[in-house]
Amino acid sequence: MAKTHVSTTINGEPVEFLCDPTQSLLDVLRDNLGLTGSKEGCGSGDCGACSVTLDNRLVCSCLILAPEAEGHSIRTIEGMAQGDQLHPLQQKFVELAALQCGICTPGFLVASKALLDRNPDPTETEIRYWLAGNLCRCTGYDKIIRAVMEVAADMREAAR
Repeated sequence: MAKTHVSTTINGEPVEFLCDPTQSLLDVLRDNLGLTGSKEGCGSGDCGACSVTLDNRLVCSCLILAPEAEGHSIRTIEGMAQGDQLHPLQQKFVELAALQCGICTPGFLVASKALLDRNPDPTETEIRYWLAGNLCRCTGYDKIIRAVMEVAADMREAAR
């Protein structure tokens, strides 16, 4: 099978790669580009562990064919921190112990950031609804929800 050439932007940087036409974006991110933060939990779009944003839209990268990334902008968990400075969501997840094994954590962080980018003042119900596509088997969800709520409040306060 002939390889497909893809030009895209990942975490603000132009990227080109070759892939099989049937290869998932998740597989290219992990195997071809070494961006191993996104995890494969299910391979069917049910768990959210592979969440990334594609043109600022939250998607499961296991369901996107890599050639579909042509000309688009992708953000992964690796693009959240600024150098050694964690994103406020990452810092709050650590502070509140909103993570355990780490498989689901990148997806929750990417999804939470996508929510706050769209809605800086979500209710608890809105957060729970938004994160319903992300599954965790270790922590439960209360600390995750609390972390997102606290960061939203902190970000609103900082904007004043």
